[in-house]
Amino acid sequence: MVTLPKVNELGFFEIRLESIGGLGANLAGKMLAEAGVIGSGLNGVSFSSYGSEKKGSPVKAHIRFCDNSTNIRDTTPIERPHIVGIFHESLSKTINVISGIYEDSPVLVNSAKTPEQLKQKMNLKAGTIAVLDAITIALEEKNRVNMAMLGGLFKLCPFLDPEQMKQVIRKSLEKKYPQAVQPALRTFERGFNEVKSQTFELPPGEAMPSYIRQDTPLLGYATQPLGGTITNPGNSILKDLSISRAGMMPHFDLEKCIHCAACDNVCPDFCFVWEEQEDRRGRPQMFLQGIDYQYCKGCLKCVQACPTEALASAREEEGYAEQNRVPHRFNLAL
Repeated sequence: MVTLPKVNELGFFEIRLESIGGLGANLAGKMLAEAGVIGSGLNGVSFSSYGSEKKGSPVKAHIRFCDNSTNIRDTTPIERPHIVGIFHESLSKTINVISGIYEDSPVLVNSAKTPEQLKQKMNLKAGTIAVLDAITIALEEKNRVNMAMLGGLFKLCPFLDPEQMKQVIRKSLEKKYPQAVQPALRTFERGFNEVKSQTFELPPGEAMPSYIRQDTPLLGYATQPLGGTITNPGNSILKDLSISRAGMMPHFDLEKCIHCAACDNVCPDFCFVWEEQEDRRGRPQMFLQGIDYQYCKGCLKCVQACPTEALASAREEEGYAEQNRVPHRFNLAL
């Protein structure tokens, strides 16, 4: 009989997946739970929580395991996970992805950075950081990020049988998408074999941050501004959509651009920055200055619409968006 390495006070081993819509975390959670129930004989449950069902929206998938002597009657979101899987490293910009982890909770991150860099970026005091460049694997194998992340998660869960996961992959894909079975299996195996981890000890005299449940409304009868004044009206100026990119982004070549605005017509998030200048005849005309990558989700619709190849699809490189970003000139006083 399979023995779980650790459980909480209710007898559950809990896994939380932090992701964005479009990377397949919901399906990964279901397949992970199925492999644990069928292959390892555990009791298990999987469910997800998310807002709007669209690409780029934050998604959380929750998986609980326990032995056969314990019944699962808890379907609340997982607050104290034993393992966290982060499907996009940029989620840490806006979400506390490591919320509630234990001192020995492994954190699997889809990233090309080193564990030391991720420890500093996520402000992690202690624990095990496992790194897997799932986006690169998925692009090379022409498959999805979730299969590579599943491989990494199975590496961190020795009580689960990888061969059973392969059977689940075949069962899930072979009827509707038979051509995707082998790429998915290769992606899973590479994720299992290529994950690298490093453990950081908790410094003497320090403790892990205590979990704080964010269920108290920010504004209520005792905390709202006097007279119900709206001090921060809803807008998307401060929103960072870069976490929605899944490895690819448009690169802009100003010399090839004819300023036709075909890209701006198809862009769903108004990423393109324009400036009024005089043309050769001295008449006013709008000229494209570049891309505000803060709002670029990497949908690449602009690349398809560009008639001169001034926009090209390319891998997202470290620091490229920050170095080549052309910010909008917003008048926040209006």
